Amino acid sequence: MLIINDLSLRVAGRLLLDHASLTLPAGTKAGLVGRNGTGKTTLFKAITGDLSSESGSVSYPKNTRIGQVAQEAPGTEDPLIEIVLKADLERTALFEEEKTATDPNRIADIHMRLADIDAHSAEARAATILAGLGFDDEAQRRPASSFSGGWRMRVALAAVLFAEPDLLLLDEPTNYLDLEGTLWLENYVSKYPHTVLLISHDRDLLNRAVNSIVHLDQKKLTFWRGGYDQFERQRAEQAELQEKGRVKQEAARKHLQSFVDRFRAKASKARQAQSRIKALEKMKPIAAMADDSVRPFSFPEPVKTVASPIVALDKVSVGYQPGAPILKKMTLRIDADDRIALLGANGNGKSTFAKLLSGRLKTDTGNMTIAPGLKVSIFAQHQLDDLRPDENAYEHVRRLMPDAPESKVRARVAQFGLATEKMNTPAKDLSGGEKARLLMGLAAFDGPNLFILDEPTNHLDIDSREALIHALNDFPGAVILISHDRHLLEATADRLWLVKDGAVNPYDGDLEDYKTLVTGVSGDRREKREAEKASKADRRREAATRRAAMEPLAKEIRATEGLMDRLRKRIDTIEDELANPALYEKDPIKATRLAKERSELSGQLAAHEERWLTMSTEYEEGTAE
Repeated sequence: MLIINDLSLRVAGRLLLDHASLTLPAGTKAGLVGRNGTGKTTLFKAITGDLSSESGSVSYPKNTRIGQVAQEAPGTEDPLIEIVLKADLERTALFEEEKTATDPNRIADIHMRLADIDAHSAEARAATILAGLGFDDEAQRRPASSFSGGWRMRVALAAVLFAEPDLLLLDEPTNYLDLEGTLWLENYVSKYPHTVLLISHDRDLLNRAVNSIVHLDQKKLTFWRGGYDQFERQRAEQAELQEKGRVKQEAARKHLQSFVDRFRAKASKARQAQSRIKALEKMKPIAAMADDSVRPFSFPEPVKTVASPIVALDKVSVGYQPGAPILKKMTLRIDADDRIALLGANGNGKSTFAKLLSGRLKTDTGNMTIAPGLKVSIFAQHQLDDLRPDENAYEHVRRLMPDAPESKVRARVAQFGLATEKMNTPAKDLSGGEKARLLMGLAAFDGPNLFILDEPTNHLDIDSREALIHALNDFPGAVILISHDRHLLEATADRLWLVKDGAVNPYDGDLEDYKTLVTGVSGDRREKREAEKASKADRRREAATRRAAMEPLAKEIRATEGLMDRLRKRIDTIEDELANPALYEKDPIKATRLAKERSELSGQLAAHEERWLTMSTEYEEGTAE
């Protein structure tokens, strides 16, 4: 169990958590969500003890093993499999001790402990994790130094997963994974045997891998049961109720204030006025839900419309060296309104295909026909480094609009979704999400007919990803997407192309089929549907039997609901009468009687509501499948 009690955290003078509390039961798999910059990573540092709190505490059972991905990717000459195996410190220490131990009793203890922790199957488990993250048998034997930084970060993730800590902290683990690795991780985390706290902006991961959501907002932590979609729905309902309560309270406050203003100076009403002043002072304001609406993306329409197909490939091969093609004999066409998602593990050639379409690579063989006047733009994460670090967003756009007045330049920057105060901030001081917005806006500046986006969501929070989805769906040109964010692909793409084994071909299934292909955990969907259909009649009969047995309780619930409605209507009528200031002057005895009746009815309503809740719970449990 993880207990955060009255925790306050401050970084560089900025208060990020203010007396926040949270209890995370053992075995919980929770997604930690909140806007970028709210302090999610800072909270991780407090949990691991790397950051001291201003007040409050973080506690968990003694000897709890906490694991998180190392900040620096391993770059040694050790093979990947050895790096992962060494992450289990106890296993490594026991094997080292076994080499030099001479005491028979101690040797027996070592062997027993190695058996307890299943040490001899460790290599197979480590290999399975590495394979799930995209490393085949040959790659697992290669030294870490032979891989790029992104691939080495996968090794660091594999190591912490293999160590299987009691509390697993994952901070945006999909940022360096492809879709295939993300699907594998989703399945792995959902079955992880211990507690997980996961920072992510991947909606599908938060819906499928975790069973609860921790929301960091307004410097507080709130625990919600269920996945992200359920959290979002419940929070919207809470916001609606809170707003209704605020409006109702404001009306009551105005009514009380009106009475005070009218009768404060009258001696005969002084006592009543004073009582209402006290009521106003005690009335704790209900705050309006903070408006955290995210700024939209806006991509300009193509200046010139081109006819389909905008790109046609006929037996095209392409690579980086003559005679050594990465992709071979591609015969494909892209139309002016296509929405295509490229599937396939990293290293299979998705980025190579994007570079071919954007004109950064030439064909080795075959014919590539491009529509006259076609304008292609590409956004890729590595291009963030191409931003001029000391120039702000306004200066970046000014280079593209040298003769335009300042107002038009700033209006164009605003279309990128950057706030006014961020327009003059040097690029090096922008957040990752703000840099992505700037670069995306620059990439689409001239209104492309074909917009290629390679992992556009890595630095975007959930709300910004939704805004990107709306912008792409509104964009009239063609779009090609490479992304590990399944929600983005499902919401924008209408065609799937699989890049695999040196080829690019249309994929006939959907993303759920592709998940089955990648993970092999869903079974045959058709057989599953048939089995569900065959048993549906049996389930209906069982449900009908349970409902019949619970019918007397259902009648009592309905009767209680009717009584509660009548009580509420009577209470509302009384409150309307009591809200009339003239009542207290013309008939104070009636006002007293009505107030007493309202109090009694409110007590009865509370008792019936408690009874109704108990009966409803009993009914739901009795009729549940």
